[in-house]
Amino acid sequence: MAFYEVYSHPAVVRYRTSVCTKATVFLLVVLGLTYISPLLVAYRSQGFWVKRSTYEEQPVVKFQYETLLVAATSVQGDFVAWSSFSHLNNMLGNNLRIPAVSVIEVDQNHDGKLDLLIFQLQLPLKPDEQIYSIQLLLTFSYQLFRMSTVVMQSLAYVQHSSSVPGAKLFISGDLKLQQRVPLPHRGLYNVYNVSVIDGSSPFASSYDLDNIIRSYQDRNLSTVLSCPMPVWTVGRAAGSPFELNAEIRYPLEVISYRPGFWETIKLAWIQYVSVLLVFLWVFERIQRFVFQNQVLTTVPVPVGKPHLS
Repeated sequence: MAFYEVYSHPAVVRYRTSVCTKATVFLLVVLGLTYISPLLVAYRSQGFWVKRSTYEEQPVVKFQYETLLVAATSVQGDFVAWSSFSHLNNMLGNNLRIPAVSVIEVDQNHDGKLDLLIFQLQLPLKPDEQIYSIQLLLTFSYQLFRMSTVVMQSLAYVQHSSSVPGAKLFISGDLKLQQRVPLPHRGLYNVYNVSVIDGSSPFASSYDLDNIIRSYQDRNLSTVLSCPMPVWTVGRAAGSPFELNAEIRYPLEVISYRPGFWETIKLAWIQYVSVLLVFLWVFERIQRFVFQNQVLTTVPVPVGKPHLS
């Protein structure tokens, strides 16, 4: 007669021992190795406590209509200049040249955030004047909202020089965020929400390019005109102005920040549990071998059967 299995279930056996035995010491050691070792492995493998993370965001950037222009008209150091600050213009005297300026800001993808600044400037010159170099400062309002709320004033610095006098300069680049330290994960960050150029100051030192750039570069958070593509055109016609055309894009930024407590715990917990599962599997089989083969003396008690107290 053929037989077949109609039902099965695992048999449970409990292994008992007193408190002060080798089996108890073995169990404590196994528990320690099972739950502490994964923590050490995860921690030593780096990245357990995430101290820095990144996210992407399109910044809200607006041109502040604050400008400072310095143009060298000879190799001997002669220059002409103009700014949007009345105090500086009054100090320039005969070096002041008032240009025609056109500004257009464009939202190319119609998402409500500006993507491009088109800055055009025509600088009038005397018949005997030529342009050998240009330095231009443009200021912006720069804001981020996704994690922490960042509000700051920033600038773009345009600079180009040539040994040949020019008629036109074209610049195209990206206004990129520059971080020395990660941002907080929440809250208001407005440390640098102050004017980059103090237009209310009557002192010439406030408009010195060296001082402005030095102070700006001391900041932990700033913007820089990245990958500019200068095109220097020569052959200016007599009586025609020098032209400067700049296209500055506001690209999507990868922003570094410090994760909060719950984000840090979430990432650490995933790493710990993934290692813990391996240790649970290994030490479960070690315990089964030790107790089933009575390597350490215990009292096996099948479940459901009477046993001695």
